[in-house]
Amino acid sequence: MPIDPTLPYDDANIFAKILRGEIPSNAVYEDDHAFAFEDINPQAEIHTLVIPKGRYVSWDDFSAKASDAEIAGFIRAVGEVARAKGLVEPGYRLMANIGVHGHQEVPHLHVHIFGGQPLGPMICRK
Repeated sequence: MPIDPTLPYDDANIFAKILRGEIPSNAVYEDDHAFAFEDINPQAEIHTLVIPKGRYVSWDDFSAKASDAEIAGFIRAVGEVARAKGLVEPGYRLMANIGVHGHQEVPHLHVHIFGGQPLGPMICRK
């Protein structure tokens, strides 16, 4: 169910539990500011999630409240994961769902990295 990104951070969300080690994940990257792991329901040949370690609900929340170091570290982590997966030359897609219209389902900022195959148009037309 899509969430309202203006609500306060919920420490019971699945990504908070993954960060605390309460739920296992297939980790592919970790540093002081970010954690990346494979999506358990991949939508492409490569489907990796990158999340900041801080308590941020959405891009709006993150861009307004995160430190410069957190923002730089998170963005660098996304690039590091894409490079490590060999996605730079063939190309890849980044996606962050925000709010109800964006169909955000987890109230913790996360970026999907899709790749490993042609991905088609950006938005399916009705």
